[in-house]
Amino acid sequence: MKALVLLSSLGVIALLAEIFSFKKLMYPLVLLGLITTFILNLSDWDTNITYYNMMRYDNYAVAFTSVILVIAFLWFLMSESFFKASENLTDHFALILFALTGTVIMVSYTNMTMLFLGIEILSISMYILAGSNKSDLASNESAFKYLIMGAFATGFLLFGIALIYGATGSFDLTEIKVFIASHQGNVPPIFYAGVLMMLVGLSFKVSAAPFHFWTPDVYQGAPTVITAFMATIVKTAAFAAFLRLFSTTFANVSDTYVNIIWIMTAMTLMIGNISAVLQTSTKRMLAYSSVAHAGYMLLALLAGNSYSNSAVLFYTTAYSIGSIGTFCILNIVTHSKGNPARTTDGIQSGGDTVDSFNGLGKTNPLLAFVMTIALLSLAGIPPTAGFFAKYYIFTAAFQSGYAGLVLIAIVASLIGVYYYFRIIIAMYFKESSDEVVVVQNNHQLLLILVAVAIIALGIFPDFIIRLL
Repeated sequence: MKALVLLSSLGVIALLAEIFSFKKLMYPLVLLGLITTFILNLSDWDTNITYYNMMRYDNYAVAFTSVILVIAFLWFLMSESFFKASENLTDHFALILFALTGTVIMVSYTNMTMLFLGIEILSISMYILAGSNKSDLASNESAFKYLIMGAFATGFLLFGIALIYGATGSFDLTEIKVFIASHQGNVPPIFYAGVLMMLVGLSFKVSAAPFHFWTPDVYQGAPTVITAFMATIVKTAAFAAFLRLFSTTFANVSDTYVNIIWIMTAMTLMIGNISAVLQTSTKRMLAYSSVAHAGYMLLALLAGNSYSNSAVLFYTTAYSIGSIGTFCILNIVTHSKGNPARTTDGIQSGGDTVDSFNGLGKTNPLLAFVMTIALLSLAGIPPTAGFFAKYYIFTAAFQSGYAGLVLIAIVASLIGVYYYFRIIIAMYFKESSDEVVVVQNNHQLLLILVAVAIIALGIFPDFIIRLL
């Protein structure tokens, strides 16, 4: 709860920064605020306090909030130039901070109204930020597509909540669970319809196939730093919310949706990885990679056993750290090559292609090294954090009897190795243009932290796995 209060207060302060002329202080103030929030958030460990029967700050909420705050801190290190170049600096700070407020609600809700509020606080902020590059038509298109598809998904989610309320007479997760237990074999049909509609709405939010079509266009058109935020913090919060609802409240009616999630998981894994192979734009490739990683996390959701929470927590941590590193380097390389050109179909070329990384190992060894570590982690190569993240996901699914789906996931991972290694090969085995890539001090710090974190979590995975 302390995290919620502090982040929302920082958002309000950001709105006042323009009026009281202290907007230049916002960046260090936000970094300090995130560190303070992280420390106070950890003080809530083992408290398990419920607030107004709406939010419960248990260890699950504290753990996921901590991950979000760490990734947010790394994200701000990455995006300093984004805020400096912005004409609406204070608005962007406020939107990001309110988006983080939404994520805290999403990982700690105990009432469906709070789930809806958390998702909408996060989503509305992201609709605006996706179109924050107002002079870029692709950014405007990205925001428009995100808004339309997001509103469509929200309609499913809200209708599902309404049907569940109509069947149970409550929005409270505990009361709904008690209702299911006391009406075994006699649950109204509209309840099952509500569960399936909520499944569709949340699948949109986590970009699971076949509800992923908005992802590549929105990720590509949005400013790269905003894409990084969507691919890491937004996805982490969405999966935490998804898992909290379906692994607890709806667990006793899992027969209704388990086969649907099985099919969705297989589709997400294969469509995401195969589509990524076909991309020429690195940013679009990472967008499809993000879809594929949603498939791995759906495996843990499907497993629904004692390993699921820890597996998703570790996977979101490893995936987010690796993604922040790759998007940061992509942003640096893209700007060093000049603004990427766009073809008539809107696909980026120029600084956004895999060829942009040619010879990076020679022109900037630090960028190439960290990019290699991050890509190896995303591919699940030992001894990186990504390897153990996939190992725990596969273990959870295997123990629940989904050996066939684990086999599909392993094949999908092998496909993923191909497109990740294309960039590594370009960096070390192709001729460069001998252009020196300049890296700012804050980016150097970020990249060192990312590399250390990936290796450290690969060597000591129990540090996070044993939290839940």
